[in-house]
Amino acid sequence: IFSKASSSVEDVGESSSETEEDEQPIRHQEGGTDLSPEYWGIQKLAKYVKGGDPTATLIALCSMRDLNLSQEACQLAIKDTGCLEVLVNLLDTEEIKCQTGSLKILKEISQNVLIRHAIADLGGLEIMVKILDSPDSDLKCLAAETIANVARFKRARKTVRQHGGIKRLVELLESISVGSSCQAKDTETARCGALALWSCSKSTKNKKAIRKAGGIPLLARWLKCSHTDILIPIVGTLQECASEPSYRLAIRTEGMIEDLVKNLSSEHEELQMHCASAIFKCAEDEETRDLVRKHDGLQPLSVLLDNSENKELLAAVTGAVWKCAISRENVLKFQEYKTVETLVTLLTDQPEEVLINVIGALGECCQEQENRGTIRRCGGIAPMVKLLSATNRALLVNVNKAVGGCAMEPDNMAVIDSLDGVRLLWSLLKNPNPDVQASAAWALCPCVENAKNSGEMVRSFVGGLELIVNLLKSKDKEVLTSVCAAIANIAKDQENLAVMTDHGVVPLLSKLANTNDNKLRRHLAEAIAHCCMWGSNRVAFGEAKAVAPLARYLKAKDPLVHRATALALYQLSEDPNNCVIMHENGVVKLLLAMVGSTDDALQEAAAGCIANIRRLALATEKAKYG
Repeated sequence: IFSKASSSVEDVGESSSETEEDEQPIRHQEGGTDLSPEYWGIQKLAKYVKGGDPTATLIALCSMRDLNLSQEACQLAIKDTGCLEVLVNLLDTEEIKCQTGSLKILKEISQNVLIRHAIADLGGLEIMVKILDSPDSDLKCLAAETIANVARFKRARKTVRQHGGIKRLVELLESISVGSSCQAKDTETARCGALALWSCSKSTKNKKAIRKAGGIPLLARWLKCSHTDILIPIVGTLQECASEPSYRLAIRTEGMIEDLVKNLSSEHEELQMHCASAIFKCAEDEETRDLVRKHDGLQPLSVLLDNSENKELLAAVTGAVWKCAISRENVLKFQEYKTVETLVTLLTDQPEEVLINVIGALGECCQEQENRGTIRRCGGIAPMVKLLSATNRALLVNVNKAVGGCAMEPDNMAVIDSLDGVRLLWSLLKNPNPDVQASAAWALCPCVENAKNSGEMVRSFVGGLELIVNLLKSKDKEVLTSVCAAIANIAKDQENLAVMTDHGVVPLLSKLANTNDNKLRRHLAEAIAHCCMWGSNRVAFGEAKAVAPLARYLKAKDPLVHRATALALYQLSEDPNNCVIMHENGVVKLLLAMVGSTDDALQEAAAGCIANIRRLALATEKAKYG
């Protein structure tokens, strides 16, 4: 028990890009398995495999291969009759023919999850890793292919690494003379090696081991080969490893993006899928997004969106389109290819993993004004708003962004409001996940800004203002920033500002003033500026010690922070006590430099604030000296 527990502790962080659970071997009810003719056939052969001389063993192995080894009944019969132990033991002999015969059977039956686990339990992987050193290339290929089947679960992948298997598998890729005519023998050895690396690469530690063994340049060279059967495991391994930043960098710098783009136009859907998946992961990085465009990869991606029957391919392609659309130049290309129109058709009747990517792509595309109109004209707003009722976190974050993007257009806003979209967004502020809360608050900003009678609309949400004010107690920086931005918009309506003031917005905003985060500073200063417009809020901000920290914001490097801060200080400077605090904190000198700004709003706010401070100083002098 204790040894098991300690090994599971070591496994933490072993598997990274596997989202599915590690496979569990569960014995199915065999029903009549032990009565099938295959079962009896294997039982007869078992005694020759176990007890015969090498020739008898070899004949028994050949006879066994003639049975239908893809049938579960045969696979389990080999395990139940004790043949599996013998097959594994035969690998440890010097008889190449027996090793080959055994591996040919193990390669077939290791498709079965129970057999995979049993082979690992019997120490089969360690022996197969040793066989990778054999001078016999057929034997090496069989061992690598069997490892590819067995290493589909965490413990097996770890065993391969710990016994030096990764380095040996990478060496199988070294037999390369890549040109358009890859040698058949080389290709087969590399294909088997790549299949095993692909299975092993689902673990983070193995990804590092492949890189350390010099695997990346070899994968890059094989990527130039034209044979699909080698390309699939090569690209499969690359897309698996692309979850690691070091691989993404290498894929970009070793010229692999061009080859991935080229293979998007392959006739093989599995290869297209792995290429799109690799681009999906790599296009997190801006330079890669530019390379995909430069190598004309955006059009084949757009074309592949029409292939909506193959859902695995569609998930990879929509993912690649989403990440590529983060760059504006790519969005302009997608406009040419009518990609937005196609994406809108994919908003309904799709699996969740496709929807997440489609709505993510539309969220990026609707940052461009033209696409916001396209989405509306193609009937995309209604299915988008409907997705606000989803439960998947990643989907909700993307939907919020897309709805918020569309809401920047007043015509779209009317449709969103008529479909009760703003209420749905507001209710997502109650979601326990901070990413969902923040994305909903960001989306509410353009909604409040562009809705007709937005003040009334906001008041119609019972408890809505109290809810948003209370989110200022969040521990999450992005939630705080987005909520400050939303409050700045809501506070433009006097009645709503009065209600928020009653709910304690002033002390809550003041508590946040000591932040060093420039994005939060900017939106917090905007919220404070707008919240000054009610009752004695200016005085209250001073009493809550918000003024001195705000004065320090003027030393930030961000001009957007300067602008928002100057606006807030201008509003606060209407109160004499605040002017004194500002003067003590050296505001005048900093604001004087900003009076010469090319930003009109900043210029006016800085001048207005200085004027208020100066006026107070003059009045004080006059009172003193008469």
